[in-house]
Amino acid sequence: KPVKSSPEGEGQVTTKFRRGNPTMRGLLRASSLLLCGVVLIQLLAAQIDAQRSKSPWQTLTGDSPRVIARGGFSGLFPDSSIDAYGFAMQTSVEDAVIWCDVQLTKDGTGICFPDLTMSNASNIEIAFPGRQKTYLVNGVPTQGWFTIDFSSRELKNVTLIRGILSRSPGFDGNEYSILTVEDVNAQLKRQSLWLNVQHEAFYAQHNLSMSSFLISASKNVIIDFISSPELNFFRKIAGRFGRNGPSLVFRFLDKEEFEPTTNRTYGSILSNLTFVKTFASGILVPKSYVLPLDDDQYLLPPTSLVQDAHKAGLEVYVSGFANDVDIAHDYSFDPVSEYLSFVDNGNFSVDGLLSDFPITASASLDCFSHIGRNATKQVDFLVISRNGASGDYPGCTNLAYQKAIKDGADVIDCSVQMSSDGKPFCASSIELGNTTNVAQTAFRNRSTPVPEISSVGGIYTFSLTWTEIQTLTVSISNPYRDPYNLLRNPKERASGKLLSLSEFLNLAKNSTSLSGVLISVENAAYLRENQGLDVVKAVLDALTETGYSNRTTAKVMIQSTNSSVLVDFKKQSQYETVYKVEETIRDILDSAIEDIKKFANAVVIGKSSVFPVSEGFITGQTNVVERLQKSQLPVYVELFQNEFVSQPYDFFADATVEINSYIFGPGINGTITEFPFTAARYKKNRCLSRKEFPAYMAPVEPGGLLKVVSPTAMPPAQAPNPVFTDADVTEPPLPPVTAKAPTSTPGTPSTNAQAPSGQTRLALSLLLSVFAMVLASLLLL
Repeated sequence: KPVKSSPEGEGQVTTKFRRGNPTMRGLLRASSLLLCGVVLIQLLAAQIDAQRSKSPWQTLTGDSPRVIARGGFSGLFPDSSIDAYGFAMQTSVEDAVIWCDVQLTKDGTGICFPDLTMSNASNIEIAFPGRQKTYLVNGVPTQGWFTIDFSSRELKNVTLIRGILSRSPGFDGNEYSILTVEDVNAQLKRQSLWLNVQHEAFYAQHNLSMSSFLISASKNVIIDFISSPELNFFRKIAGRFGRNGPSLVFRFLDKEEFEPTTNRTYGSILSNLTFVKTFASGILVPKSYVLPLDDDQYLLPPTSLVQDAHKAGLEVYVSGFANDVDIAHDYSFDPVSEYLSFVDNGNFSVDGLLSDFPITASASLDCFSHIGRNATKQVDFLVISRNGASGDYPGCTNLAYQKAIKDGADVIDCSVQMSSDGKPFCASSIELGNTTNVAQTAFRNRSTPVPEISSVGGIYTFSLTWTEIQTLTVSISNPYRDPYNLLRNPKERASGKLLSLSEFLNLAKNSTSLSGVLISVENAAYLRENQGLDVVKAVLDALTETGYSNRTTAKVMIQSTNSSVLVDFKKQSQYETVYKVEETIRDILDSAIEDIKKFANAVVIGKSSVFPVSEGFITGQTNVVERLQKSQLPVYVELFQNEFVSQPYDFFADATVEINSYIFGPGINGTITEFPFTAARYKKNRCLSRKEFPAYMAPVEPGGLLKVVSPTAMPPAQAPNPVFTDADVTEPPLPPVTAKAPTSTPGTPSTNAQAPSGQTRLALSLLLSVFAMVLASLLLL
């Protein structure tokens, strides 16, 4: 085309080049094309930058991170089984990626199986007991049943089982067949497919070509991602898939491990991300590459890997996510918190999450990301603490209560105990050995049997004065130390101090976020009859002294398992009363409900009275909640904990799934929890504002998993739980306070209704000693 007029000199030079010099004309055309290319790249970069600036996600592209289902829903079903893949697709975000670890059989068929050797995740030892062999794998002699020793036809006789023994064996008998890559692809709907090639070099040594298989498979299978930890593999497949081929991702193993084809450590390769960019568009790394841990399993400051990789144009995918493993203590056993720390931390976001539990990854991204502390609550129920945030700090301490308030609890609780001098204070147990170091102190000789409380002797709160109790060191509760070795916040296992009831009430009154307090009263009859201590009066006096008798202050709830205690409070006050049903029940009679309504405003029941459980599986749902609510009795359920072993398999080792199922299943009115943060965050769940909940936020079907459990693994029939009757409610009135006479029994200080102090007891002892001396003198005379 003729050149239009231009500023002086520019058009003339161009015209000269075109008219008089063909070479220059060609160079000019190339320069123009290059200039256009640069402009297009700049426009594209500007468009991406604009997209990223508008997006809340700090990923490379500004898009939401991808959820990658490792072997399907392998946290529940056998890895790479048809149910694992199917359930992952049902319960994940629409654009979830399905992960297949590709192995090659003797005849070159590509199968989805988690490892080279097959004994850990299949029944091959039973199907072919004499076929194990030893091969060198990356230079290490390895024994087992290798895929390369079996044809695809032979493997039709092999079925998949769980590969991690701590997971449910309930699906091992379902005879899941090993699937080929083509089988898995046929199951996909909207999901993408990710093929991971872990041992290409091993297959090459045995005359099997993984690259040839992939090229052939790509003619019929849409492969979206291919990953491998072997550099040489990428050289073999370079350019063989064309422009629209899969995204190539280099997989990093532990930093100290050697990449098998170059003999370089993965740590050294990590230092040259521009080199990685020459053959891959992304990297897949263990969690510790991004958020490392110290030796005590606490988080260290994040590395700059994500930002560095993004600068190099590489996407960052992170592996190792599973709900049923011990994660950093910082997360309080909450897998949602862990996911969010990788994608919603204000500094960076990884581009994908490789998970055994894609339902949790999906909910974390879609329902809980980018929610501020002041976000609107989407559902209304009470979050009631159990001994404060006792999953993070020793229960009933100042630190546990402060964290519960900070974490968003609506109601904090105090389990009231009594000291020998009549001081009411908060402690999770009347037996001090359960919550303090009393057994390692000079007070250890004060152990005494109290059959009315326990068949085992102990050092009880009423055996020490409040001053003595304050000298004790508290200890955090670890309900799953044995046999699971799950420890709560070890750094703070002895932090904090116990609070008197008055201190607790003042702490709660000074909070602007709390709606009330719950005071639990137990052992009232024993304390009156045997220790001369009136816990009911002590609680009422503390409430009056701290200003709670004024009904304009925060709500006060009094809880007890004894109807007689609540009747006594009703007679003397107008505080709300909460009746706790200790037993696990399957139903409750109308007559029992009518009796409860006479003295209680609400009811507490255990989780198993809502969803009965057998052998780790929910067997159904009772109508206890419905019956109580129809009688205008709100129902609070206990005890919610974050540790995955506290939950039936139906909740997928995710405390959020459990809470969701209780709130939108039977519709309980409140959760009593040792981890208030998890329940309080759930109330801001963005997905609950939608007309239709996504599949990963649907309540579980009670007994639904049992339909999939193999017949041989079905839990045995159990005797039904009892029905709660009016006879279970009725109790005689509380006995009057009986003054306790002073005792000289070693180790058991005297207490009575007047609750003499330690100084008073000492004075009495001195007077008795003087009297004895005088009497002896008179007898001598």
